[in-house]
Amino acid sequence: MMARPNPSVSASGPAGKSGLRVLLAGAVPAVMGVLNITPDSFSDGGQFIAPEEAHAQARRMIAAGADIIDIGAESTRPYKGAQPVTAEEELRRLKPVLAGVIALGRPVSIDSMKAEVVGWALDHGAAIVNDVWGLQRDAGMAALVAARKVPVVIMHNRDSVDGAIDIMADIAAFFDRSLDIAAKAGIARDDIVLDPGIGFGKTAEQSMTALARLDELGGFGLPVLVGASRKRFIASVSPSEPEGRLGGSIAAHLIAAQNGARIIRTHDVAETVQALRVATAIESKR
Repeated sequence: MMARPNPSVSASGPAGKSGLRVLLAGAVPAVMGVLNITPDSFSDGGQFIAPEEAHAQARRMIAAGADIIDIGAESTRPYKGAQPVTAEEELRRLKPVLAGVIALGRPVSIDSMKAEVVGWALDHGAAIVNDVWGLQRDAGMAALVAARKVPVVIMHNRDSVDGAIDIMADIAAFFDRSLDIAAKAGIARDDIVLDPGIGFGKTAEQSMTALARLDELGGFGLPVLVGASRKRFIASVSPSEPEGRLGGSIAAHLIAAQNGARIIRTHDVAETVQALRVATAIESKR
């Protein structure tokens, strides 16, 4: 099996960008470890709020093979009523944690829909922007990303669920709008990663459809990130609580990788890295 490059990249701007491109060129999809410093995230809310716990979890994920650490200080869970927080509160949670994670030597992405928070994080060493509203919620986000010349993950999202729509057509239309915003702001196309937003604004069936038909996004000619980790659609097939969805998460992520995903976002780094490496090794024997 071809070894996946796993560089130590900690700088923002061009260094973070080039590091991401190296990771995307590997034989095995890159793995993005989830670090939620929130009290109310659907799976691990409250576990890593203390800076020492957050730093320890980041170290564990890196030791397990995480290529990127994705830090979020506001829950964006699409159900059970996550409470919006102000930029000030988001920054209060983030400030004691970010520097220590960046010092561990992996590119850090900032998971936020607020340009104010993203700007601070980029100023302090974050290398990638992860926007769950795909540049369509905060009017200042696209200009910020363009000015900083950093990679951005554009995720599909909806304010409400509509089980009657063609979800793939909706995802494509959303990405068309986001890419138009990006182009007008001056974001380089090779700085963009697309995320179909598994579990966001979708029924369980639509989330599974998005995974099954992920290869249709290949028409955009951009790398795709998938985060199906512990999502509720798994329980629609196999009833379970979030912490009991490891098997379903791995199944979804392996299918996503088969269908073209180049980044897998997960809470369970060690198991996901192992599954992706074994699947790639087996595929190489065809």
